[in-house]
Amino acid sequence: MMVRKGLIAAGVLTALTGGAAMAHHSFAVFFDETRQVKLTGTVTSFRFTNPHGTIVLNGSDGTGRQQEWRIETNAPSVLQRRGWTRASLKPGDRVTIEGWPSRDGKPYVRLRLATDAQGKPVGLTAFGTGDN
Repeated sequence: MMVRKGLIAAGVLTALTGGAAMAHHSFAVFFDETRQVKLTGTVTSFRFTNPHGTIVLNGSDGTGRQQEWRIETNAPSVLQRRGWTRASLKPGDRVTIEGWPSRDGKPYVRLRLATDAQGKPVGLTAFGTGDN
């Protein structure tokens, strides 16, 4: 009887924490580290939230085709160490984003570097350069 209660408790705990584990995923599962893309466009939103920030960009990867791109950033604590704030990007800002594309071909990118319309980096350093 005690073993059964322990198994039920373990099952409930697994069910409750499984979603949290999926929310924080491995880079290699979703992004192709062997390729990089460069996007230019207009920011439509910037979420400075955990577990990862998100930039939504209406832009092109150089093919001339405009589409909505989602760019995943690091957590806000990492962004802050790199000089970012909640106000670093605003809707309407023109930016260039460099990053690693999704493995499944969707318009989803992991941020490496963001530069403003004048070519100045947003924040202090590029992501993926050993400075976490």
